[in-house]
Amino acid sequence: MKTIQEELGGVSHDSEIDDMKKRALKKKWDDNIKQHFEKEIAKLQRMNPQVAEYSVQRNYLDLLLDLPWNSYSKDKFDLIKARKILDRDHFGLDDVKKRIIEYLAVLKIRNDMKSPILCLHGPPGVGKTSLGKSIAEAIGRKYVRISLGGLRDEAEIRGHRKTYIGAMPGRIIQNIKKADKSNPVFVLDEIDKIAHSNIGDPSSAMLEVLDPEQNKEFYDNYLELGYDLSKVMFIATSNNLSSIQPALLDRMEVINVSGYTTEEKVQIGKKFLLPKQLNEHGLKRKDLKITNAVMEKITEGYTRESGVRGLEKQIAKLVRNCAKNIATNIKYNPNISIEEMNKILGNPKLERDKYENNDIAGVVTGLAWTSVGGDILFIESILSKGKGKLSITGNLGKVMSESAKIALEYIKSNANKFGLSSDMFENYNVHIHVPEGATPKDGPSAGIAMLTSLVSLYTQKKIKSKIAMTGEITLRGKVLPVGGIKEKILAAKRAKIKEIILSKQNERDVNEIKNEYLKGLKFHYVSEMSDVIDIALTNQKVKNYKTLQ
Repeated sequence: MKTIQEELGGVSHDSEIDDMKKRALKKKWDDNIKQHFEKEIAKLQRMNPQVAEYSVQRNYLDLLLDLPWNSYSKDKFDLIKARKILDRDHFGLDDVKKRIIEYLAVLKIRNDMKSPILCLHGPPGVGKTSLGKSIAEAIGRKYVRISLGGLRDEAEIRGHRKTYIGAMPGRIIQNIKKADKSNPVFVLDEIDKIAHSNIGDPSSAMLEVLDPEQNKEFYDNYLELGYDLSKVMFIATSNNLSSIQPALLDRMEVINVSGYTTEEKVQIGKKFLLPKQLNEHGLKRKDLKITNAVMEKITEGYTRESGVRGLEKQIAKLVRNCAKNIATNIKYNPNISIEEMNKILGNPKLERDKYENNDIAGVVTGLAWTSVGGDILFIESILSKGKGKLSITGNLGKVMSESAKIALEYIKSNANKFGLSSDMFENYNVHIHVPEGATPKDGPSAGIAMLTSLVSLYTQKKIKSKIAMTGEITLRGKVLPVGGIKEKILAAKRAKIKEIILSKQNERDVNEIKNEYLKGLKFHYVSEMSDVIDIALTNQKVKNYKTLQ
């Protein structure tokens, strides 16, 4: 039969089974896996090759043989070289690099350690995903990545049972097979964007994958065996921690990858983005040179982000213009000037986040955190004849609207302290507005800014120039801490602000930030709302004060 099949050009099923048995002899698997394989191959031998189950069984055995059971890459323990690789590929990100070097140091001493499950959390475009590749190169491991954005079927993680038509293992086991080693660097991209549906809950299926105590025996429905994932170095990336299931977040070590300062962006643009774009457009280094001054102008005038994707797009425009000149034999100056840059990119579009003069009472600069990093916002308030009604506009969420109400009630109850008469509250309506009404805004961070705006309005005293503030308020007049401090400080620096008012409890967040980011900034730490008023307001009355008499 075997000879006839071979002469007819078919496949000999017996020789296929023999090949599988030979491959099995080379595998480094445990006794229970070995017994399971022998049992399954015996089942295949008893099957008629014509039945549909035969190909299912054969595919299953192929997977067992393809998986790298107990096969590991040898880690490189040259910590200095590892740090150099991380520095070569990424500018800044010191916390992440420090954590990787610490992990390598422990691994070098102990030689066997459960891999950490890191979650790099930060705005888009700061280099979270590409960091995984650098880490894999630094420690000499294979690199695999899966994107979890929009994943809504838990079978994608856990696999399908073999009884289903078209059954296949989950994405985790598939990628381990692809890596051909049991200890790759495994990047789980966009873990905060896993979807929920009636098919199942994939984020709950991820709990077993990402629990260092459970993933030694990760059970895949297709594999029907426990697979050891404890040596895999999982690196998850996310933009928003609040959308990650709490139990899943608890299993990960969160490292904040915050935005870059203007100075850092200039260096990233020169050292990484410009050479990359020149290479992609087939140009040489000498074809285009961008000075620090021009790079700074691009960063400040054309991008409004924490990451560098927008900056890369603007650099690509300059490179394309240069390529067009070369292709059409037009003479040009490779050392691009600010005037030339403005011609190519158009007028600066994003100068509006600069600090604005607040000669009018009631205009305060607040600091906000957004999903793409920090930003400044202006809170304006105005009085009009009426019966003491409060109205709020600017597409504000529930929390922010409540902050405005708390601020007004606090001022009413402490009117004597601010030298205000009760007539003012009864005879004037108050309107609070936060510009850029098309953008939804919410959160408690603007509490102290709203209160300062109202006190300035009622007393008609000017607010100090180039001062910004962030903090939550209570009815007792306490100032509570808020999050996103580093991003807010970077936004203040971009807007040329000189002084920042923060809650006393946020001082620890400022102490964690490098001194070079804080240059030129003065911080005021407060715990009472009265302190904010003393710092922010001047004794100078505005010119239109008489209108309120």
